[in-house]
Amino acid sequence: MGVRTNRRGDAKVTDADGPPESLRTEQDVETAYARYGNELFGFVLNAVRDRHLAEELVQEIFVRAWRASARYDPAAGTLRTWLFAIARNSVADSARRRSVRARVEQTGRSDRPDGPNPADPFDRLLTAIQLDEALQRLSPEHRQTVVEVYYHGRTCAELGGELGIPASTVRSRLYYGVRALRLLLQESGGLVS
Repeated sequence: MGVRTNRRGDAKVTDADGPPESLRTEQDVETAYARYGNELFGFVLNAVRDRHLAEELVQEIFVRAWRASARYDPAAGTLRTWLFAIARNSVADSARRRSVRARVEQTGRSDRPDGPNPADPFDRLLTAIQLDEALQRLSPEHRQTVVEVYYHGRTCAELGGELGIPASTVRSRLYYGVRALRLLLQESGGLVS
């Protein structure tokens, strides 16, 4: 990532060869739409199973993002992650609206629906995206330790033997890696308590 400034001195975070990671101008929104629009459309279409509704929701996502662009913090996560968080919320809001409408049509009452979050699989997908991006921000040693122990089921002793370091060093890396990961996820609005 790099930082560029425009004539007004506004800093914009950029990928090494990507467009500005900002939504302050119409051009920024158009660039973000060109870069992430298809991926967001696929995500939303998979969630709502209605092409027309998915198209409307993707437009709503970019309108919401543009209106809230001052709240986007590049230090907390990428523009892609932020847009997917908005997408998740838009899908959930749409599902609630449809559920309330269906309930009103069936019962004639407009009380709020209870029960599980209809976007739960998409919460898991967004969490996985956030987790992947947070892992990439860890040092290579911490990332390797967290991945090997938590995802590949290795013990600290096994990993230490392979790396030629004491198991206590691996445990220390694991502790600090998980701690840093938790902080990164909290900063980016990840689903960590």
